[in-house]
Amino acid sequence: MSSWLDDISWNEKGLVPVITQEISTGKVLMFAWMNRQALEITADTGYVVYWSRSRSCLWRKGEQSGHEQIVKSIFLDCDSDTLLIQVEQKGGIACHTGRYHCFFKQLEHKNWKVAAPILKDPNTIYYKN
Repeated sequence: MSSWLDDISWNEKGLVPVITQEISTGKVLMFAWMNRQALEITADTGYVVYWSRSRSCLWRKGEQSGHEQIVKSIFLDCDSDTLLIQVEQKGGIACHTGRYHCFFKQLEHKNWKVAAPILKDPNTIYYKN
């Protein structure tokens, strides 16, 4: 019997791209990656867990900041190679920069302009390792 995880077209590194959307507003909050374990934990617990490519480890969104993402729906696209996860975003901050979402740089006249304010200083949100 095939696992639902086997229906996903994982890339050569065993990852799948994930778009995270706030269910109440429809706004895209962030883009990240998951491996099989991250997706399985996410589905089992109802809290979003991603794979950090830079640290090579799992990370539960909000584990340090408290800005958890509670899963409302998980969708697989038509090519089975991208996930859309709709969430309830706790604390109103999804970006590690202290902003509402990660897409805060807007192209204007071939220059990137910061188009969203910092809502909370990231130094007050995250632990120092």
